[in-house]
Amino acid sequence: MMTLDKFEEASEAVIKVTNRTKLVYSDYFSDITGGKVYLKPENMQFTGAYKVRGAYYKISTLSEEERGRGLITASAGNHAQGVAYAAKIYGAKAVIVMPTTTPLIKVNRTKSYGAEVVLFGNVYDEACAHALKLAQENGYTFIHPFDDETVATGQGSIAMEIFKELPTVDIILAPVGGGGLLAGISTLAKLLNPKIRVIGVEPAGANCMQESLKVGHVVTLPGVDTIADGTAVKTPGEHIFPYIQKNVDEIITVEDQELIVSFLDMVENHKMVVENSGLLSVAALKHIDCQGKKIVSILSGGNMDVITMSSIVQHGLIARGRIFTVSVLLPDKPGELANVSTLIAKEQGNIIKLEHNQFVSINRNTAVELVITMEAFGHEHKERIVKALEKKGYKPKLAAPKNTHL
Repeated sequence: MMTLDKFEEASEAVIKVTNRTKLVYSDYFSDITGGKVYLKPENMQFTGAYKVRGAYYKISTLSEEERGRGLITASAGNHAQGVAYAAKIYGAKAVIVMPTTTPLIKVNRTKSYGAEVVLFGNVYDEACAHALKLAQENGYTFIHPFDDETVATGQGSIAMEIFKELPTVDIILAPVGGGGLLAGISTLAKLLNPKIRVIGVEPAGANCMQESLKVGHVVTLPGVDTIADGTAVKTPGEHIFPYIQKNVDEIITVEDQELIVSFLDMVENHKMVVENSGLLSVAALKHIDCQGKKIVSILSGGNMDVITMSSIVQHGLIARGRIFTVSVLLPDKPGELANVSTLIAKEQGNIIKLEHNQFVSINRNTAVELVITMEAFGHEHKERIVKALEKKGYKPKLAAPKNTHL
């Protein structure tokens, strides 16, 4: 059972393997929401995520015989690193089954702790089934990433730290995948203050917990589709589900596009890299009433590879109107390209890329196509540039920007 005594024990245990992730007050999010918003930066943990808490606490409670058989788990990456790191501390063998879609940074870091990595399946659920099979065949001790009361108790140590720093917190926002983090945090939070609101946040394309709560029992989604790979879970945990039913006030979902914009918010305003799953609790701020309340958003992890990061930044800039592409038709004669460039420069647009297509029309003297990708200050500035082109008779058409190699 997840009791106050167990939470206190777990909180003492994880001190050995965790960094002090003190709350960060966000002027930016506080201003736009009307509340007092604090960030719990678990992305700053040594392993890059909160998962080391539950993994280490669970492994610390095992017998020598259980650790001696070797440990195995399935994970999209963060729990994998937590188990691998804890296993290394105890000198135990660790086998980690990860989906084939796991970002390379998570695979390599897991290996760096001495774990054996097996890539299997496209989503966590398929990897987990394979890990359970290997555990049975080889006698390994299975460490579940979320459906385990001891693991969830270790994750709940986050709530203990939040209350020590901010006893009057009104709302805690936590990402949800399988539910271990949310179960631990909500249970301890309600033990310490029954009036607090605990809200779980899922990606809209992987809302297994929300659907389960609607019908009152655990359900399996037919599939998941989200950029938040750490929370791409089809089936939530059976054992921790009752705790969530009892202690969680609400589950909300956010779209992937919101995570993209939130990534830019975090980088520009807090100089922090937070992975997509960890951004769920940030994107959720716009979906709840924050006015006059003290809110803590848990940033669950920051393990993102640079290729994904580059793509997210580019898509975020496009979403904010800070990069856009427009095509114009102009006569194929000397000076026309310079005229367009001068017009854009006068409007303070910054050209990134030009593509000149002379074969859009049979009559080149009538029209050639110029595709321009440029930087702007935002949507209003973008519209001003487009209107300036229209005024000169270039008939601009907005297009989807191609790779700008940011």
